[in-house]
Amino acid sequence: MTITRTDLTHLRRAVELARLALERGDEPFGSVLVGADGDVLFEDHNHVVEQDATRHPELAIAQWAGANLDAAARAAATVYTSGEHCPMCSAAHAWVGLGRIVYAASSAQLGQWQSSWGGGPGPVRPLAVQDVAPGVPVDGPAPELADEVRSLHEAFARGSRTP
Repeated sequence: MTITRTDLTHLRRAVELARLALERGDEPFGSVLVGADGDVLFEDHNHVVEQDATRHPELAIAQWAGANLDAAARAAATVYTSGEHCPMCSAAHAWVGLGRIVYAASSAQLGQWQSSWGGGPGPVRPLAVQDVAPGVPVDGPAPELADEVRSLHEAFARGSRTP
């Protein structure tokens, strides 16, 4: 499957949420859960700096979906996210039975960008979603959003709240 104009609309919202996280001093990640009918069901951004390192929006979506949607609704939903799921979030997504993931920037892109700014590896190996959850359909990255997502992460790496 390819990324559609509708997908880009939801991805842009995920990037807006990532920008909000950055403005609040957090790592710039944002995610949106969209039901089969196109309605936004839940959205969130990173809360790792203000709360704890596991407060990723993709994990919050999986937890919310598990508590609020039946299995069929979870499987038919799509998660749009500014960055590809980390292994923790990929596993949560698969365990709760959510459907498709569409991301703006890949883990590989983020790793390359961070390396170019002199950053080291994170505490968890960056694995593609399919390496953790091979049954989950995934689309991304979205080249149209790469520069914007990169600028958000670069600002965070440099200690700024604005790109």
